[in-house]
Amino acid sequence: MWIVVASPVALPSAKDAGSIGRQILDLVNRARLTGRRCGSKPYPPTAPLILNPALASAALAHSQDMALSGRFDHRGRDGSSPAMRVERAGYGRYLAVGENIAAGAMTPAEVAEGWLDSPAHCENIMDPRFSEIGIAFAVNPSSPELVYWTQEFARPRPSRSFATP
Repeated sequence: MWIVVASPVALPSAKDAGSIGRQILDLVNRARLTGRRCGSKPYPPTAPLILNPALASAALAHSQDMALSGRFDHRGRDGSSPAMRVERAGYGRYLAVGENIAAGAMTPAEVAEGWLDSPAHCENIMDPRFSEIGIAFAVNPSSPELVYWTQEFARPRPSRSFATP
């Protein structure tokens, strides 16, 4: 006879997406404001990131694509790159774009901690070239990973202004 004791899995809910995104933003910005070592590379404190709706849209589209396909990859099923998805979401001209993805984390704290503990992901978070962020997740209860997370980072290209004579 086997007795299995399990607790139900508490998946993040789409109705809480805004709150979850802000929780992750707070954790990321705390790291940026205090400085951090990403692997062997030290990063001094830098400016906080600002949530951007177009970047959030690109992040959501990629999280949904990964959740639907069960594929964990920076390249979308359609062959898209992070830069292509950011452009497709209407972000506009940018100087720099980056992306972090994760799968299997169940809470904002767990995914943020995982990204900050990974040198390459931490470098994206701490990179002073980025000024804006979009954060999203998608759930697929049929997938072994259950939850797929995406952060899109960017810095917009300054618009040109011309002096009038």
